[in-house]
Amino acid sequence: MAEKAKIAILISGRGSNMAAFVYAAKSPNCPYDIVLVASNDPEAPGLRLAEAESIATFAHPHKGMTREDHDDIMHDAILRSGAEYVVLAGYMRILSDGFVKKWSDRMLNIHPSLLPKYKGLDTYQRAIDARDNVAGCSVHLVTPELDDGPVLAQTEVAILPDDDADSLASRTLIAEHQLYPATVAHYVTRESNPDWILQQIRDRALALEESSERLSFGSPGWRVGGEKNGKYFAYFTQRLYGEESIGLLVKTSGLDEQAALIDADPELYYSPKFLGKSGWIAIRLDTGNTDWDHIADWLRKSWQRVAPKRLTKMAAIADQF
Repeated sequence: MAEKAKIAILISGRGSNMAAFVYAAKSPNCPYDIVLVASNDPEAPGLRLAEAESIATFAHPHKGMTREDHDDIMHDAILRSGAEYVVLAGYMRILSDGFVKKWSDRMLNIHPSLLPKYKGLDTYQRAIDARDNVAGCSVHLVTPELDDGPVLAQTEVAILPDDDADSLASRTLIAEHQLYPATVAHYVTRESNPDWILQQIRDRALALEESSERLSFGSPGWRVGGEKNGKYFAYFTQRLYGEESIGLLVKTSGLDEQAALIDADPELYYSPKFLGKSGWIAIRLDTGNTDWDHIADWLRKSWQRVAPKRLTKMAAIADQF
């Protein structure tokens, strides 16, 4: 099994969602370890549970501090723990923009409504007052705007005729305990998922001028130019030509550059079996920590090596502005 992702959980109270993560993480197949439970309240009951389960804890009160200063303290504690992801589980603090940006695409939250409905507080009563048939919960990425990040998963919870806010909340909490750990497990393993990796490449390749996708020996490839005279500038490799790893094939300037790249970082680059003799390079994408800006740069460089001159001239002019 691949190395497990490390997550830090932030709480402010009893930590019932945190407890769901603790017990989910006990499964040998769980793809994450909890390396820290932290709180803005040193008396939060959830801290005692985490300590009893031999999980490292940290607490620092926020009273008397600016939001930014307190967030800096929490950020430092998370970094020291080695966490790669932050999971908000009843953390009753609005986070500063700076903190959110530091954990962009690496911080998740659960909200007790079917977003984008009922952002903010009093979600249960608002759903009842609106005469909705269902309420529910949503797991989303955290962005600076409250409850506005991309939704990753949702669970609907039926609203019964005699429900009040408390009864609806108690059932929704059960749904949260099921949804949240499963969604985080899926999210932290996405970078080793072939379908997710392929979509990341596709989005970046097709953003290049006059690029199109076409299968080559059963594997997706990307071309630039017309339908008849287009040239390939990239291929997705998943057992393509017998390769075992998942990767991206792009054109280098030649065998010298190819050899230099492999010598410099043999864990990232390798010579593809079929195209290596013509100077193509393979970049591994199944390590779980792909630098997608680096991949985008490689796609553009490879595109430039085969694109018609009229396109490369236009791109060079655009880059000046």
